[in-house]
Amino acid sequence: MVSSNGHTSDTRKMAFVCTKGTLDMAYPALVMGWAALGNGVDVTMFFAFWGLDIIRKTRQDHLEIAPVGNTSMKLSMMGIHADNLGIPNAVGVLPGMTALATKLMKDKMKALGVPTVGEYVQMLIDGGAKLYACKMSVDMMGIKREDFVDGLAGIVTASDFIDMTEGAQIVFI
Repeated sequence: MVSSNGHTSDTRKMAFVCTKGTLDMAYPALVMGWAALGNGVDVTMFFAFWGLDIIRKTRQDHLEIAPVGNTSMKLSMMGIHADNLGIPNAVGVLPGMTALATKLMKDKMKALGVPTVGEYVQMLIDGGAKLYACKMSVDMMGIKREDFVDGLAGIVTASDFIDMTEGAQIVFI
């Protein structure tokens, strides 16, 4: 049986809800979405609140990672090999620490050949994933359709998203 979206009823479906606009929160959904597409899974992504930055043309390649309050961030990520000691919050609030942490993470990702956020988003669109922006978040933040990447499937309500992802495994990131 073929559904209205063109997929057979036995096609596995995954939906990702992305609400955070930091570098370390963007990659999990992008990587998992790409892996799902590679496994023949129907992928839908819903971006709300600060997660909208992942699909905004002017923001997607300028996401940052802040060391403050990030208890999992280790000094080894900062280039200091100290047996996985965490970065004290007092150090994380120093001017320039967010920029430094962001640069170091981007450098490590580049060295590993990991696509940028913008490249991943385009790969997902080209691969057939359906990306949607949350209407309420878009309205609250005064963002316009043209601010988003080409290939955005639409701006929809949360209710619309729930209807279109019926039967999908939903991953909230």
